[in-house]
Amino acid sequence: MATERNHIHKLIDKLETLPPERINEVEDFIDFIKQRDQARQLTQAAMRTAEPSLKKVWDNLDDAVYDAL
Repeated sequence: MATERNHIHKLIDKLETLPPERINEVEDFIDFIKQRDQARQLTQAAMRTAEPSLKKVWDNLDDAVYDAL
């Protein structure tokens, strides 16, 4: 945890050396990363939710022959 705090302080030190317009770019990038991660989490949650329903369709004797292909 101390290492993480140290890393955060180093990032803050670097941010303080940037001009305001660059800080805006960094903030936009952080927002982009957060949004991308949230989208991935939503997609994974949807996949986990749908899996039991689709399992009935995927796992059946009629289609078992295709599993061997």
